[in-house]
Amino acid sequence: MTTVDCLPPSSMTEPVSPGGLDPAVAAQRLHEEGPNELGVSGRRALRELALDVVTEPMFLLLLGAGAIYLAMGDPHEAMILLGFVVIIMAITVLQQRRTDNALNALRDLSSPRALALRGGSMVRIAGREVVREDVLMLVEGDRIPADGSLLQAHELATNESMLTGESEPVAKHHADQVFAGTLVVSGQGLMQVTAVGRHTELGRIGQSLDTIALQASPLREEMARLTRKLVLIGLTLCALLVVLFGTLRGEWLQAVLAGITLAMGLLPQELPVIMIIFLALAARRLAVQQVLTRRLNAIETLGQTTVLCVDKTGTLTQNRMAVAALCIPGEELDVHNLPAANGGTSLPEAFHELLEYAVLASEIEPHDPMEQAFHRMAADHLAGTDRLHPEWLLAREYELSPQLLAMSHLWQDGVSTEDTVASKGAPEAVANLCHLSDAERALVTAQAGRLADRGLRVLGVAKARHRTGDEWPAVQHDFGFEWLGLVALADPLRPEVPQAVAKCRKAGIRVVMITGDHPRTARAIAAQAGIAHDSLVTGDDMTLIPKQVLAEKVREVSVFARIKPHQKLELVEALKSQGEVVAMTGDGVNDAPALKAAHIGIAMGQRGTDVAREAAALVLLNDDFAAIVQAIHRGRQTFANLRQAMIYTLAVHVPIIGLTLLPVLFGLPVVLAPLHIACLELIIDPACSIVFEAEASADDLMQQPPRVADEPLLTPRHIVLSLLQGSVVTAAVVGLYAWLIGHGAHADNAGTVAFVLLVAANAALILPSRSSQTRWRGVWTSLTPVSLWVLSGTAVALAAITTIPWLTKAFSFQALSMVQWFAILGAGLALVLVFEAIKWSVLRNQSIGSKSRA
Repeated sequence: MTTVDCLPPSSMTEPVSPGGLDPAVAAQRLHEEGPNELGVSGRRALRELALDVVTEPMFLLLLGAGAIYLAMGDPHEAMILLGFVVIIMAITVLQQRRTDNALNALRDLSSPRALALRGGSMVRIAGREVVREDVLMLVEGDRIPADGSLLQAHELATNESMLTGESEPVAKHHADQVFAGTLVVSGQGLMQVTAVGRHTELGRIGQSLDTIALQASPLREEMARLTRKLVLIGLTLCALLVVLFGTLRGEWLQAVLAGITLAMGLLPQELPVIMIIFLALAARRLAVQQVLTRRLNAIETLGQTTVLCVDKTGTLTQNRMAVAALCIPGEELDVHNLPAANGGTSLPEAFHELLEYAVLASEIEPHDPMEQAFHRMAADHLAGTDRLHPEWLLAREYELSPQLLAMSHLWQDGVSTEDTVASKGAPEAVANLCHLSDAERALVTAQAGRLADRGLRVLGVAKARHRTGDEWPAVQHDFGFEWLGLVALADPLRPEVPQAVAKCRKAGIRVVMITGDHPRTARAIAAQAGIAHDSLVTGDDMTLIPKQVLAEKVREVSVFARIKPHQKLELVEALKSQGEVVAMTGDGVNDAPALKAAHIGIAMGQRGTDVAREAAALVLLNDDFAAIVQAIHRGRQTFANLRQAMIYTLAVHVPIIGLTLLPVLFGLPVVLAPLHIACLELIIDPACSIVFEAEASADDLMQQPPRVADEPLLTPRHIVLSLLQGSVVTAAVVGLYAWLIGHGAHADNAGTVAFVLLVAANAALILPSRSSQTRWRGVWTSLTPVSLWVLSGTAVALAAITTIPWLTKAFSFQALSMVQWFAILGAGLALVLVFEAIKWSVLRNQSIGSKSRA
């Protein structure tokens, strides 16, 4: 819960209940009536998770194997197998529970927020914490979290198409009803909640606002194709094994058991599970870095990003505006040189009117940092003068529009016969309202340019009078405005921005700054940030440039100034037409189309509207540019680690297949039974989903170019690498097993040796598979704590089942001496050198982390 220093505009006519709802009452009501949810959430109960596991093919195969053991009169083996079924089921449920918890936390963060009046102050709360009789403030861009009645309304309109299907805005007035899920498209209001959750209109028609989901993506589609191919290959090999076993040996129940064993070894159930775990845990790690993932497939796209489009204000800068200079005709004042304010006397009298009208052209209780800066300065320097007007009534607002970058307020003092009009906006727009001469315009332009070159944001201010009682003009141009001067504001660059931009440049990512500011301000800030600023395009330029020419321009230009919100969409489309993978930041209602059109939409969490958050794939909770770069790094790291996990997963299944098939073909005793496969699954799954996910990134990860958009997770080289490494293990294990049998060793003893070597080799394969780089010396170093735990646990479990008598009997093993055990373990670990040699030979001409975009 975040306290927000703001109150409802005083121009609203209906008084608010003092203090709003008491926090203790709100907490009790939340406990008694439940959260403000529609009841159709993504949370799965433990029973549902267990049911999902029971219906998985691996579970059914284990049960089938147990049934066959019972049919063969071996209940002891069946019970042991059932024990492994329970263990695997428990691990799988816990793993899925962890993933679900990560996704549920993201759902809670991504739910609409609400600004509630509680205990006498406005606080920002999650939409699910809203309760009956809460008093909520509504502003443009909000998604209304509950049904309620309006206590106050100021030019308020909502989009109720979610309920009615009609897209036209609906004007709202005092005592009107507003509904959960609808959108505030203009104005402000204050509502009292009358219904929450399933008792709202939206709840009654059964719609859900859950948005966190693993949506269709190239990675998922690739994984699905790979899974289908492996299933087809597995079914073919299993049928062939059953027929060969039954034909050659005449033992059909054993043949079916061997087929089940091979199916368990071939079944690619790990692949989709690994992918979901990787993406969910990556989203969880990003949340720790204050980046909320609303769509998991954005994580895979992050590593492909080639262009990062960012706002200037609040993203590159600190969004902490302060008035830096005041300019009136013939005189300029540097505010930083003023002495400390004392009763409002430090500001020269000549500049009082300029500051007065800058405040009058602002909101009464402003959210905008610029307007807050005007109010702060006025409180410091105009106190005790007749330049502050808290008793005046704001009678009419003329909003900023793409056609006119200026806004005006019409005030009535209740005494005089004339209304006061104050306007502020882009210097050229306000100069146009004042109908300045060409010479006067040239002076204003030159003065604004000098201020902009210092990186200051510059606004023009004007005043007008209007006879009270006359009809208000429909447009601002119909007032007789008089030019007052310029106000320049400083918004310092975030200190971490230059370094983050440099990182992007090294990573092959072009940073494009898009701002509504003056071109010279934009160029100055771009220079400070390290963004290429040799060429610049303005919003007016874009209106004159044909789309084809614009598409060529965006390949070279990295600074766009005086851009209107709808032009952001044009820029995104132009960049996409050039084959760029675009990440785009935005915060307003009008930014939503551009955020949706971009490959990765990034909304601002602190100053962003609910609409922008809903359109975006990522939300920056701290509005920090460096967090975007960290997210790109995490996206690249997740993809790289996922690739290594997949290479390892395919490789370790090859010797399992070989040790199941080859003994049958060569007339040797069968080595692996379903019990052994179940044990191997307990080793493989943690290695794939935990060890590789926790691996650190390569040192040069952010010095590589982005992945090309169509680069698959597993290229032919990666598949060849997996097959070769797996074949080495197969040759070593089956060769040793056949040699032992040929020299008179008992089948159980030879099988034990083969199994220990198989597990040792697969564990050793983890070491070189952790990275795509060949590391002859570093393969044994830099092990993460997770890797050490998994490898140590594997060694302990392997020692237990091959040295403890009652466990060796259950696995049909013969106990090995410590000398034999360590000798075999050493042989398995020695294969690391072979694995590294294979990796070097297969991948020496290719950087696995990315492909060049040349």
